[in-house]
Amino acid sequence: MLEQIKESHPLVYSHFMNLPDGSGESALAQVAALDRYWDHSHQGPPSRVVLRGDELPEGVDIQGDFDLLYAGATLSLLHAAVMAERYGKTVLLVDRHVAGQSTRDWNISRGELLKLQETGVFSEAELDSVIVRTYKTGWVEFASGGERQKRLYIDNVLDCAVDADKLLGMAREKLLAGSSSRICDMTSFQRCFTFPDHVVVEVSDRSGALSYYRAQVLIDGMGVMSPVAMQLNRGRPHTHVCPTVGTIASGFEDADYDVGEILASTAPADFSAGSGRQLIWEGFPARGREYITYLFFYDAVDSDNDKSLLGLFETYFQLLSDYKKPGRDFTIHRPVFGIIPAYSHDGLGRTREIAADRILLFGDAAALGSPLTFCGFGSMVRNMARLTAGLDRALGAAALSKKDLEAISAYEPNVASMANLMKYMCFDARTDAPNFVNELMNEVMIVLDALPQRYRQAMFRDEMRLDELVTVLLKVAARYPRVLKATWDKLGVGGSVTFVKNLAGWALSSTR
Repeated sequence: MLEQIKESHPLVYSHFMNLPDGSGESALAQVAALDRYWDHSHQGPPSRVVLRGDELPEGVDIQGDFDLLYAGATLSLLHAAVMAERYGKTVLLVDRHVAGQSTRDWNISRGELLKLQETGVFSEAELDSVIVRTYKTGWVEFASGGERQKRLYIDNVLDCAVDADKLLGMAREKLLAGSSSRICDMTSFQRCFTFPDHVVVEVSDRSGALSYYRAQVLIDGMGVMSPVAMQLNRGRPHTHVCPTVGTIASGFEDADYDVGEILASTAPADFSAGSGRQLIWEGFPARGREYITYLFFYDAVDSDNDKSLLGLFETYFQLLSDYKKPGRDFTIHRPVFGIIPAYSHDGLGRTREIAADRILLFGDAAALGSPLTFCGFGSMVRNMARLTAGLDRALGAAALSKKDLEAISAYEPNVASMANLMKYMCFDARTDAPNFVNELMNEVMIVLDALPQRYRQAMFRDEMRLDELVTVLLKVAARYPRVLKATWDKLGVGGSVTFVKNLAGWALSSTR
């Protein structure tokens, strides 16, 4: 595959060719697989993968019977381990790659990571062992120049670098410790057939051979590419996305290993790949002398911008030295990448479909996290104890209808409301000056800097109370009146009404 991009994406080609152990080919294959999302999202009616029981082919051999069958094994592996070890459920987990290997690493605060202790499955010592670096502080800064450019320092936000594969490997071991649970690597979900008292799941191995398994519930952890989410949401499982690429590397000349760079821009909107996008960087110290850099942007699913990860990787390598300067011994250890999904809920509560009878979506397949900074890992960790206990109760009561399972979700009214702020970071050439996002975010940082520390921490950990958000919004509007017109221009009547509905739902909820 690498030879096929030698001319079209020369920088990706040269850097991936030099990846350790010849891993460039497999990394590019995974990038290409994720980029097929854009084909699926524009190809018309979604494939039917959730079928009635009477559509199950006759004479199939059911090769196993489980309480839970998980399709996809990144974040859902953590959930599966808790269900198997704490609640004694029989679990089958299938993954089209190797269960427990991630294409991204994770950052979180220690206090948030230790919420996994509440499950009774992970000890404090085990969780501390997956933290490979803790930095002293972090900052957010958007390039706009002059006195209105503000670097906002934030403590205890995303300040622990987590070895994702070690944490997932730990979960894998715990799941397999019980003799009744299994993991099938290199095995892909194909279809499922729902019956009144069970579901049958069809999977295929690398040769294409089909197998069938029976379960009480199918847990969809297939991420942004989930065909189940595509069908349940009528071909529109997401309204916004955050394509993200980067590397774990060493040899930067100007990396500060005591500080995390949570959000940083270096230029106005970029127009090289469509009508315009505001590129944003992140930089986090990792293990030893390793340093993780990400480049990403927020965008509506239906914009004309090139949102492919392959194209963004080429841009990443073109612009990297504007953000961090590679030295003579610069070495890329591993690329990191993904498509972070988002969904704008047009109502007082959740409006996205996350369940069907005996089917439940988790993680990026459910798209209930905030794409701003916390994302799927933080959302899953924060809600793990509630999600696992809720599913155990549902299984015990045989309450596994769509309505029952919908109640077991990571939806949070405050997160849904906060996700509206992402729309202001989606550059739109029809309404925005090239430096609009940078200017607006600097005003937000100036306001947060004048408020108590808890405001900035709450905003970047998706923990804001409604009164705190209103305080910030009013102060930003007073400093930067153009945001009022921008709200109307960017959101329009429908989007503005949606924002008000979300705020009203938050006000009526217990999380206000």
